[in-house]
Amino acid sequence: MSDATTPSRADRLHATLTKAFAPTVLLVQDDSAHHAGHSGARPGGQTHYSVLMVAAAFDGMNRVARSRAVHTALEAEFGSPEQGGMHALALTLRTPQEHAAQSGR
Repeated sequence: MSDATTPSRADRLHATLTKAFAPTVLLVQDDSAHHAGHSGARPGGQTHYSVLMVAAAFDGMNRVARSRAVHTALEAEFGSPEQGGMHALALTLRTPQEHAAQSGR
């Protein structure tokens, strides 16, 4: 749970990913409400997230390497839900060229 002085997990994810990857597109969505009552969910939320990120930093990296890089950058956010850690992270990670091709469909 956050207050006026503590950034939400979504804000922290956004800041950390911006610093690590300098993305041209970054959308962070808290999906916790959709997982209420499921494994890893907790009453305060902030456990399940989706990220769409477009960054030149992903050039030359396969899908697994991109995922690993993001998980490494966000390592401090993971942990047991009982201790307030993030439980799930759905990632869509693209290069600018891939994103342009996807958007052009």
